[in-house]
Amino acid sequence: MVAQVRALIAGATGFVGSRLAPALLDDGFAVRCLVRNREAPAARRLAEAGGELVEEDLSAPRDLVAAMSGVDVAYYLVHLVGTGDDYGQREAAIAEAFGRAAASAGVARVIYLGGLGDDDASPHLRSRHATALALRRHGPPLTYFRAAMIVGAGSASYSMVRDIALRLPVMPDPEWMRTKTQPIGARDAISYLRQAPEVPASAGREIQIGGPGVLTPHQVVDRMAAALGRPHPAKLTVPGATPGAVAAGADAITRGDSGAVAAELALGLSCDTVVTDPSGAELFAIDPEPLETSFQRAIEDEERAAAAAESVETTSARG
Repeated sequence: MVAQVRALIAGATGFVGSRLAPALLDDGFAVRCLVRNREAPAARRLAEAGGELVEEDLSAPRDLVAAMSGVDVAYYLVHLVGTGDDYGQREAAIAEAFGRAAASAGVARVIYLGGLGDDDASPHLRSRHATALALRRHGPPLTYFRAAMIVGAGSASYSMVRDIALRLPVMPDPEWMRTKTQPIGARDAISYLRQAPEVPASAGREIQIGGPGVLTPHQVVDRMAAALGRPHPAKLTVPGATPGAVAAGADAITRGDSGAVAAELALGLSCDTVVTDPSGAELFAIDPEPLETSFQRAIEDEERAAAAAESVETTSARG
């Protein structure tokens, strides 16, 4: 009888973690979820799905080694982007502590999801890569997944593109933003992450992942507009469209809590975020879906969530 794989997820209530945990449970893993508050709605949903909840604040941990006791593989899906100017330093410190604790607890492997692109192109990309280096230097063998925009309802980058397509009739077209990017659907990104423990050759190496299409940021927005049934925003040369100005615009245009994160992501538009080494992804039997399909899935997920929320509000009002 094959022993059950025991997985821990740091960042379990986030956009990726909240999708990965149920997927691993479906695959027969025992899943331990690090959460700040076990009573939070997102944490309670993980528990209802069969996850084990462990309260731990990675910025001020009590006993990470104990939290990782008995774990075979640990997923590190934590980021502090948009939480202050010093988020890069804090991310590196937290990653180092996590790596050291994983090594002390006897965890066999850490799996991390970072970003594609020039490591020094923006504070966000620089911090993402520094996190990987800290995990690699201080922890068990690292599987370092690197992706550009992950398309799914709730993703900050998806929210930014959706709101641009919905709300901007005109987009700036500076020379520095005519870069290339390679978005990947959330379903495919989760498939890589959930399969990694079963792919021994992925331990200790970088895995670059992306969808089948390589596009400019403007083309991504145009595809989003088409999926929403909206006209493509016009592209105009706008004086003063610096990376900082575009980032500020992304913050202003993106609804909800994703604005500050969108601003940081926009700063990375000045470099290509594409797969340059496909050899790691070739270890996996995954055929990523087209961007149009990923956009349609995300739109449908948002519509279902909105309908469910409206139903709850109606029921509460009647009660």
